[in-house]
Amino acid sequence: MRKSGLYTSDLYIEYAGAYSDPIEWREKSIGRTGKNIAIFLLAAVIGIVSVNPLAGRINQIKAAMSQTSKAAMAGTNSTKLTLLPQSEQESVPGIPLGTLEKEPGDILIVLDPGHGGEDEGCAGGGVEEKEINLGIALEIQRKLLEKGYQVRLTRNEDVGLTLEERAKAANETGADLYISIHQNSSEEADADGIEVWYSSQNQGEESERLSRIIQKYAVQNTGARSREIVENEEPYVIRECTMPSCLIETGFLSNKAERGKLAAPEYQEQLGEGIAAGIDAYLNPKTMYLTFDDGPSEENTARVLDILKARNIKATFFLVGENVEKHPEMAKRIADEGHTIGIHCYSHDYKALYASVESYLADFEKAQEVVREATGIEVKLFRFPGGSINSYNKQVYQQIAEEMTQRGYIYYDWNASLEDAVKNPKAETLIQNAVSSTLGRKKVIMLAHDVVGETGLCLEELLDQFPEYQMESLTEEVEPIQF
Repeated sequence: MRKSGLYTSDLYIEYAGAYSDPIEWREKSIGRTGKNIAIFLLAAVIGIVSVNPLAGRINQIKAAMSQTSKAAMAGTNSTKLTLLPQSEQESVPGIPLGTLEKEPGDILIVLDPGHGGEDEGCAGGGVEEKEINLGIALEIQRKLLEKGYQVRLTRNEDVGLTLEERAKAANETGADLYISIHQNSSEEADADGIEVWYSSQNQGEESERLSRIIQKYAVQNTGARSREIVENEEPYVIRECTMPSCLIETGFLSNKAERGKLAAPEYQEQLGEGIAAGIDAYLNPKTMYLTFDDGPSEENTARVLDILKARNIKATFFLVGENVEKHPEMAKRIADEGHTIGIHCYSHDYKALYASVESYLADFEKAQEVVREATGIEVKLFRFPGGSINSYNKQVYQQIAEEMTQRGYIYYDWNASLEDAVKNPKAETLIQNAVSSTLGRKKVIMLAHDVVGETGLCLEELLDQFPEYQMESLTEEVEPIQF
C-alpha cells in the first residue's frame, strides 16, 4: 500500500498534530504609486550551508529571483516580511478575504516548503525532501513574481517551523491562497506521480478546485502521472488555514527514476512553472457555458440535472417542443432549478423546418407556446437545429437570422462539443472530444445533448476535466458565438 510522504515516519505523523509556542508575523506598510505592483520580498537571502549539492541550486534560484524582484519593483517601495522573535510579537490584521477580483499585486500567495531543519522529511538515495521542497517553492515564487503577484515563503532556508507557525504565516497576513509543497514515499518502489490534498473543512469547494487546477497544470507541464485528488482532514496546515489551501505531493522520492528527476534543476523549474500556471489559472478563471440540446427526456435529463444541482452549476437547455409536451414536469424542473431555457425547435424535422422562413417561424412560435405553458417563461434565446449554418438551411438561414434578430431573439452556436449526437457514443470519446475542442479558450460554449444517455453517465468525469473554468448559464447579456 502506498504511504504518503506525510506519514512515512514519526516526523510526518506530526503533520497531523499541533505544536506549541507559535510565533506571530508582522507586516510592514506597503508603498504604491498609481497601478505599480507592490510585491512582498523575502527576508534577506542567507546561503544554505549544506553538503547536499541541491543547496547550490537553491542559491542560484534565489539569485535569479532577486533579479526578477528588482525588475518588478522598479518605481515602487518594497515590503519585507520578517519572522520576529517571541519578544517582538504583535497582531496584524489580515487582508480581507472574499472574491479574488483583484489585481495581481493585491493578491498574496503563501508557499510553504514542507519540513526543514532537523525534520528532513522523506529521503532516498541521498536526496532529502526538505531540500526538494524548498527548491520547487523558490521556482514557483519566481514564476509568480514574474506574473506580478505578492508571494511569501514560510521559510527560505533550512530551518524548522511548527505547524502552527506555517498556518499562522498565512492566516495573520490575510493571504489569499496557501500552497504546501511536499514529496511522497511508498513501499512500492515503482509508485510515481503527482497528487494533491485538500481539506473539506477549509473552503472545501474552492480548495478542491484549487487542487484540481494545480494538479492539471503541473501534470501537463511535466508529463508526470496524474494521481488522485485527496480529501483529507488530518494535515494540520491545510485544515487550519482560513483561505483556499492545498498540499501538493510533487513526486515519489522512493522511486529511483522519479527521484532523479525531482533533484534535477530543469525538472524543478518545470514543476514550478506548472504549479504557478495553475495558481494563475485559479485566480483568473475562464468561462464555460454548458448547453444541452434536444431535451427534455425523463431519465437522462433528470440525471443531468441531479449532477448539476449537486455541483451548484447552472446550464442552458435548448428545448424541443415535442419533448416538452411529453415531459412538461421536466421542463418545469429545469426552470425551477435556475437554469436558462432556450428554444431549439418544435419538431426536429430539418427538411420541413428549413423549407422557408415562414415554416421556421411557425415552428418556433409553436415551440415557444409549449415552453411558455410548461414553465411560464417567455424565451428570448434560441439555437438553430444543426447550427446556424448547415446543409439544410443554406438558402434561408440569413433571412431567418435577420427576422429573428428583429423580433428581439438571440441565437447561440458553439465553439466546443462532445459530439455526442452520433450512433453508439462512448463516454471516453465524448470526454476526449470536449477536452480537445476547447483549445484553452477563455470563453467556451459547449454543445451537449441531455437526451443522450452516455452524456449523462460521463458528465461528472467530464466536469472534472475543466476545473479552471467557471460554469455559467447563458443570458441575454452574454455575447453570442455564431457561425
